[in-house]
Amino acid sequence: MKSIWSGPRFGPRCAAAFSLFFLASAMGCGADAEPEADTQPEADTQADTQAEPDAQSGQEEPTQPDLEWITLFDGETFDGWTGLGRNSVPGGHWIIDDGTIRKVASGAVPTAPDGQPLVGGDLRTLEAYRDFELVFEWRVAPGANSGIKYNVSEAMSVASPPVNAALGFEYQILDDDLHPDALNGPNRMAGALYDLVPPGPGKETRPVGSFNEGRIVFTQGHGEHWLNGIKILEFDLGTPEFEALLAASKYAPIEGFADQRMGHIVLQDHGDDVWFRNIKIREITP
Repeated sequence: MKSIWSGPRFGPRCAAAFSLFFLASAMGCGADAEPEADTQPEADTQADTQAEPDAQSGQEEPTQPDLEWITLFDGETFDGWTGLGRNSVPGGHWIIDDGTIRKVASGAVPTAPDGQPLVGGDLRTLEAYRDFELVFEWRVAPGANSGIKYNVSEAMSVASPPVNAALGFEYQILDDDLHPDALNGPNRMAGALYDLVPPGPGKETRPVGSFNEGRIVFTQGHGEHWLNGIKILEFDLGTPEFEALLAASKYAPIEGFADQRMGHIVLQDHGDDVWFRNIKIREITP
């Protein structure tokens, strides 16, 4: 077979010298390879560095005490509640009914222009809250109207008639199909921020007589209303958009109405049969 080597040929002495040179070079390469074990920790360090973003991207479980849920209704008593502008729960207006707080229908009673009873019986929490998340379940009788109010100042409320009806932001509770207030616009319908912000198109209410799941988030001037697991609206106090809505609402003449404060949670007496249960709150640290 013909050789493919086309370079210079070496004699025996040159070949021996070349062999010695090759052996020395190989020994030198082995000496250079010794630090290889020292480089292994660098690979471990790199692996640790790559793992850090994954650890940081995980959602931490809330562990702060102020994120724990507080039960506002124990299913058996009115502990933690009283009438707005009163020292007790309004007799005849509210009862405990099969694990719920029930607003008993008032029948034909004198009402204010907005439909609230002139001798109202709103129910408020003893405690006040500023930044919070509130969850609850609600059910209405056919044609019923009510609401859950928040950011409520009792002093502001009793200064304006009806004196036992709360002034505050309201999560509207309504039979959209049968109550006439729904005809006044979408910001009067179930889940709305009453007379201010309408619910979005994704809203789904359950049939009248069934319980709906509500949720309110209110922190640092930002508010959200949720209904049956869907966020149906949000708003931000002090923005041009919100100020325009406020100016067009029935609350426009009330100085300080939209200021965030330590406020009570209120169940509204609008004269109709309504039920509430599983009412819980947790305070949020801004």
